Amino acid sequence: MATNLQMSPQLEQIHGEIRDHFRALANGFQKLDKIKDSNRQSKQLEELTGKMRECKRLIKEFDREIKEEEGRNPPEVNKQLNDEKQSMIKELNSYVGLRKTYMNTIGNKKLELFDMGAGSSEPTAEENVQLASTMTNQELIDAGMKRMDETDQAIERSKQVVHQTVEVGTQTATTLKGQTDQMGRIVNDLDSIQFSIKKASQLVKEIGRQVATDKCIMLFLFLIVCGVIAIIVVKIVNPNNKNIRDIPGLAPPVPSRRLLYVRSGQHID
Repeated sequence: MATNLQMSPQLEQIHGEIRDHFRALANGFQKLDKIKDSNRQSKQLEELTGKMRECKRLIKEFDREIKEEEGRNPPEVNKQLNDEKQSMIKELNSYVGLRKTYMNTIGNKKLELFDMGAGSSEPTAEENVQLASTMTNQELIDAGMKRMDETDQAIERSKQVVHQTVEVGTQTATTLKGQTDQMGRIVNDLDSIQFSIKKASQLVKEIGRQVATDKCIMLFLFLIVCGVIAIIVVKIVNPNNKNIRDIPGLAPPVPSRRLLYVRSGQHID
C-alpha cells in the first residue's frame, strides 16, 4: 500500500523510518522467544520498548506532516494518508500488547526471586542488585506494589485466622467452665449420696439390733407364758402334787367337799 501512496519527500522519509522500526520490532520479538534468560529478555525488551517509543514519535510527526500538507493534497490522497496512519497505529498497538504480554511473563519470573516459598533458595544481594538493574523504575514500583498487596493479603488472612482462633478459644473456655461447674455439682451430689448411704446403713444396723433385742424379749416372754400355762394345767390336773409350788398370786385349789346325807330322825355327831 505504501508504494501506491502519493507523499512528499518528508513524509516518505518518516514513513520509511517507521517501517524500518516495525521490521526491527518483528525481528526483535522473534528473537525474544528464543532467549531463555530473564535478564537478557529484559534487556531485549527494553530495546524493543525504545523502538516502539521512536515509532510513536514518528507517527505523531507523520500526522503533523499530513495536517500541514492537507490543504495542498487532494481529498483522496489525504484519505489514503490517514488510513495509512491508522494502519501504523494499529500495528504499533499490536506490538505494545505483545510487549505487555512479555512484560508480565518476565515480571512473574523476576518476582519469583523475591519469593521465599517452600523449596526456593534465598537470592544473594548481588543477584538482587543485578535484577534491580535490569528493571525499569516502573517495573520496580509495580513489583513492590504487588509484593505489598500480597503481604497485606497475607496479613489479613493471618488476622482472620487469629480472630477465629480467639473465638474458638473463648467458646472452648466457656464450655470447659460449664463442664467444670457441672462436675463440681456432681461431686457435691455424690458426697451427699454417700453421706445419705452411710446414715442409712447406720440406721439399718440400729433397727436390726432393735429387732434382735425385741425378738429375744418376745421369746423370753413367750417361754414365761408357756411355763405359767404348764403349771396351771398341772395344778388343775393333779392338785395334790406337792412337788409343784403354788404360783404366786394364784389362789390355791379348793379342797373337795363331801356332801353328807342325813336321814330323818338321825343326828350328826
